[in-house]
Amino acid sequence: MRQVSISRKTSETHIELTLNLDGSGQGNITSGVGFLDHMLTLFTKHAHFDLHLVCQGDTYVDDHHSTEDIGVVLGEALAKSLGNKAGVMRYGSMLLPMDEALVLCAVDLSGRSCLRFQADFSSSKVGTFDTELVEEFLTAFVRSAGITLHIKQLDGKNTHHIIEAMFKALGRSLRTAVRIDPLSPDEIPSTKGVL
Repeated sequence: MRQVSISRKTSETHIELTLNLDGSGQGNITSGVGFLDHMLTLFTKHAHFDLHLVCQGDTYVDDHHSTEDIGVVLGEALAKSLGNKAGVMRYGSMLLPMDEALVLCAVDLSGRSCLRFQADFSSSKVGTFDTELVEEFLTAFVRSAGITLHIKQLDGKNTHHIIEAMFKALGRSLRTAVRIDPLSPDEIPSTKGVL
């Protein structure tokens, strides 16, 4: 079972997280940031991961520290649960519609941190959540996970729909990328022999 638990405490946040890549899409998420809870629940369902997350953060300041630090810890959990990445499919992609929104997402479990993010949010907030934090979350996640992620809004007007499509597409893309390849279950999927 590819599962890991991480505890991280700073002066800004205290996070307890358990991630199971071979789960059933169950989420028990209490981040202190309502919109992020919603997005991570969708992500978990579509990735078919199990995610238990509790974050106590300084949300009296704003949601930035909690959102960014959750990205850090989730990325670290993904990296640790993959181990040496033997047998994984490595790549995953999704073109995901959410009503009028359309998002392209592509993932490479490359060991190299790279985020290419393109979005044009029509609103600076969804509820009380600052939409600029979507990129902050993904930046932290990608750096900590050591993955390449391209995520691009192709269409859409409703900011909630666009962000929701992004998290669902990321989940679906990772679901494919982390899957064990039945044709080469013990091989590192790289000519270098390491990822």
